[in-house]
Amino acid sequence: MNHLELREHFKTEGYAIARGLFSPAEAAFYRDHYMALREARRYGDDLVNQWDDGAQDPLKRYPRMFNMHHWDEVSRQWLLDERIRHCMVAMLDREPYAIQTMLYFKPPGARGQALHQDQYYLRARPGTSIAAWMALDPTDEANGCLQVAAGTQDLPLICPVEADQSASFTTIAVPLPPGITPQPIRMEPGDLLFFNGQLIHGSFPNTTPDRFRRTLVGHYIEGHAQQVAAFDHPVLCMDGSVVTAIEASPDGGECGVWIDRDGKHLVDVNQLYSAAGSLTTMPL
Repeated sequence: MNHLELREHFKTEGYAIARGLFSPAEAAFYRDHYMALREARRYGDDLVNQWDDGAQDPLKRYPRMFNMHHWDEVSRQWLLDERIRHCMVAMLDREPYAIQTMLYFKPPGARGQALHQDQYYLRARPGTSIAAWMALDPTDEANGCLQVAAGTQDLPLICPVEADQSASFTTIAVPLPPGITPQPIRMEPGDLLFFNGQLIHGSFPNTTPDRFRRTLVGHYIEGHAQQVAAFDHPVLCMDGSVVTAIEASPDGGECGVWIDRDGKHLVDVNQLYSAAGSLTTMPL
């Protein structure tokens, strides 16, 4: 998919895949790098899940890494890679800012993640967040590939409900109305999936006995953003310099619930979250 096709698919569907943006050898390098880091020690931002019920969970041995670019130069260079930047400029018509890295190991037997919207956590304003999701292993339904609800990128935040904790390591889920069915995204090592922060997506559990589903993820915000969640500071330009003009976003914001009106499924926007602090809440 060339940059024009990438742009058009991202605009219309909310996501786009840059097949082979990184080579299989590069994907293998990153896979080995993070496995070595994982086996060596634990890190301050590691996260198993959002609760601990005492059960034997494969993610306790392989918790996801968070914001490795704060202390690992390999992660920082990947987050700011020119190939990623070129794709995002083509899709966004502007420069992105880089805010976050994650590494999901998803070992055999690991739970997936319930349907959600990244913007629920990142709170970029104005505009939204963008994910760059790179496969380090072949990914399919069996080992827990991503699933996306195409075309939901223009929705507001949908009020979450409780997730099925037997299948999801996170506690919240975004409900879908009838007629919207997520589709699996199968990928090969080195493929990058880009998607809009409003897009409803999640992942399947890893039901295989012996296959990991390792993925390297970068999160970005549009270059005209003025706020993002405090957790995601410092915000970086793609040349590595720190953006000083972006403030911490308040927790507040609009979310919606699905309603039936005249036989159509619509989103009724409600004020579920109370705004915190003195910052101005800006529209999406």
